[in-house]
Amino acid sequence: MRVLIVEDEEGLVSALRIALQREGYAIDAALTHAGARERLSVNEYDVALIDVTLPDGDGLELARDIRDGGVECRSGRDMRVVMLTALGTLPDRVRGLDAGADDYIVKPFALAELSARLRAVLRREVRGASSSMRVGDITMDTARQVVHRGVREVDLTLKEFAVLRFLMSRPDHVVSAEQLLEHVWDEHTDPFTQTVRVTVGTLRRKLTVDDEEQVLHTAVGRGYRLRAADSAAARSS
Repeated sequence: MRVLIVEDEEGLVSALRIALQREGYAIDAALTHAGARERLSVNEYDVALIDVTLPDGDGLELARDIRDGGVECRSGRDMRVVMLTALGTLPDRVRGLDAGADDYIVKPFALAELSARLRAVLRREVRGASSSMRVGDITMDTARQVVHRGVREVDLTLKEFAVLRFLMSRPDHVVSAEQLLEHVWDEHTDPFTQTVRVTVGTLRRKLTVDDEEQVLHTAVGRGYRLRAADSAAARSS
């Protein structure tokens, strides 16, 4: 999942970038209101973390513009928005939620809490009410970053984990290489490299060992599909 951090405290941006990258998120950052609008217009994000007080504008205004279509946003009006602010009174929180925020986190906050809040708002877009995802016989615990195929634990890199999480959120749908590049890698990735193909290839091999059935398929010329049907059920049908 790809996250845009809109925050002018560079130390906090650095800490958030390190913490969230360790959990497999792709991170871009903007230090200003104008910088955020520019990135939103050219990149797709799953969630934006927005500080209320920015040097050149109001974070609440930015959140409202995202919801109302007042800012060009490639991700659309339904992109998740989490406000970050030192303003923690009840009226402040109400204004943030009324502006269209999905959540409102008061500084200072624990990184573990922020991570849990992120998982919660992202779950609203996909499926289920827990940190566990399941597609066929593949299960993923997004909080513990553990993946199993059946009873076998699958050892994945952070990037492979992020690719699988994105595919599991869209089971049986063809996901293009461009979509994966947009949502799993950050803006510093060279779009002309073979990084998506290589990562998907290693992920496929790790998901399928010995006589296990192939579940991650290539749709030639279109992208990749993670099959949702349980292998055993598919064979018996």
